[in-house]
Amino acid sequence: MQKYIVIIVAGLFVTSCKVQNNPTTNPASTTKPISKNSNFFTAIEKKSTFDAVKINSKIDAKTGSFIPTLDAVIYIENGQKVWMNLVAVILQAARGVATPEGIKGYYKLDKTYIDSDFGYLNKLLNVNFIDYNALQNLLLGKTFIPVSENDFNLTQNAIGFNLTSKQTQKITENGKTTEYKISLDYDVEFNLSHVLLSNPANNDQLEITYSNREILNNESFPKSVKIIIKANKTDEILLENTKFDFSRMETTYSVPANYKKTEIK
Repeated sequence: MQKYIVIIVAGLFVTSCKVQNNPTTNPASTTKPISKNSNFFTAIEKKSTFDAVKINSKIDAKTGSFIPTLDAVIYIENGQKVWMNLVAVILQAARGVATPEGIKGYYKLDKTYIDSDFGYLNKLLNVNFIDYNALQNLLLGKTFIPVSENDFNLTQNAIGFNLTSKQTQKITENGKTTEYKISLDYDVEFNLSHVLLSNPANNDQLEITYSNREILNNESFPKSVKIIIKANKTDEILLENTKFDFSRMETTYSVPANYKKTEIK
């Protein structure tokens, strides 16, 4: 299962990350909740307008097992698909694709593959609400968690804004309801900078830090990302971007005939 955290989670992230030894801390909010916040919610829900983007990245992962640094080509067609190819040293290691219908990927080193709905990715991230739209927003550093003015408090601090759930949020997907405590931080331009999602029932956490943003094609892309998945153990995914390209490309995907399917457990 650990290798697919890299293939699906790391491979599908479009931005880079440098190792950070300490977790990001944000200033505490110093004001009362902002009551007139419609402009804020309009800004954070703004959709991407690019047609396609290709990103070259380097990926490092800490999962408890040795995984070499990976060179990645990740290609996103807005609202359609996320495709990636991962190379270890000079040899192809994995390839995958996500569409609104689900996710597919194969791992060349042990000749296995997956073909699943988004339940597989939700299991890896220890959440229950990721679909294609949520995934694409997550990859692009946009708000990917369901939020509403009624259920969250918005406050301002020295570096931007904080959005915190007033009480545990119940999210139901495929008949399963899970409660989360949610905190999201934004910079002064309303760009998402930090996400902390915790499950009070078992203390599992998903933490993502976005930083070092750059404006490309009139849209803000985070150039640094750190993903921490805390459950029975802690996994970290670290990425480093090298190049953005907004031209279209061919994205082939087919599983070799002698590969064995990995089932969700």
